[in-house]
Amino acid sequence: MSQPPRSNRGRRERNGEQRPPRDDRWSSPDSSSSRPPYYPREADRPPRHQRDMRQEEHHDSRCTNICSRRGIVLICSVLTNALVLICVVAAQVVMSGMSAMGGMSSFDINTNFNLQGTELQQVRELDMQYSQMRSPGIYCGVAFSLTFGVVSLLFVVAGNKPAYRMSQKLLVGALAFQAVGAVVYVVAVGLYLHFVIKVNSTDVCKRREILYRRNGYTWMNCDVSGADAAVALFGLITAILYAAGTGLTVQTIRGLKRYLEEKRRRDAEKRQSGGTNQSAPLRAETTSV
Repeated sequence: MSQPPRSNRGRRERNGEQRPPRDDRWSSPDSSSSRPPYYPREADRPPRHQRDMRQEEHHDSRCTNICSRRGIVLICSVLTNALVLICVVAAQVVMSGMSAMGGMSSFDINTNFNLQGTELQQVRELDMQYSQMRSPGIYCGVAFSLTFGVVSLLFVVAGNKPAYRMSQKLLVGALAFQAVGAVVYVVAVGLYLHFVIKVNSTDVCKRREILYRRNGYTWMNCDVSGADAAVALFGLITAILYAAGTGLTVQTIRGLKRYLEEKRRRDAEKRQSGGTNQSAPLRAETTSV
């Protein structure tokens, strides 16, 4: 009669000796399934603001910085400068007439133009004089558009990093360049049209127009050509782009100044407090215009 109670007590004792370890082992997984794991040494992990700054630096790329609003405006100004350059050259080639076409080895003047004898010689001389009269316009136009295009491209390449890491002198230089470019381009367009109209109003152009019209070439006249009008159009677009870039650069400089002032203020507070308090990270969205 006493054996069963002993065996039951033995089993209960054995079960009692084994149950506590099972409860200790399985208590932590049960609790971890409903909430995230606990890290006892939080001091070993980097501060949160450092992790945020690392993530921002990782996501930032050169294309992202170049393709900001300020960078896109500069890229568009480079393209419009190239269009101005192309139109200036095209206007010179189109309006030069036979003097420009005669230099081609496969071009036969007598078969393409119904001009012979004295008229042919007069047209050649007038075309040569007219091209020489227009030559200052093409030389100045090519040099002007090429200079502004190259300088704009240099500012695009220099803006391949965030504004708060760029030199303030570079931003001020870009601001001055775009402000001057907006004004100078408007003046240059006016001077170019004035020069073209003045050349077209000369006696050389009038005599040249009469000779071409007599032989059926009415398109060779003394009006402002389509290529010259395209030069003026793309020049004004470039001036508008430079004006817009000036406004965006002003916003960038103001945002950068606020960012640097806030950074200096927080550094001063950190030194006064002994560096024990961790302040929120500085955001530089205002300087990425």
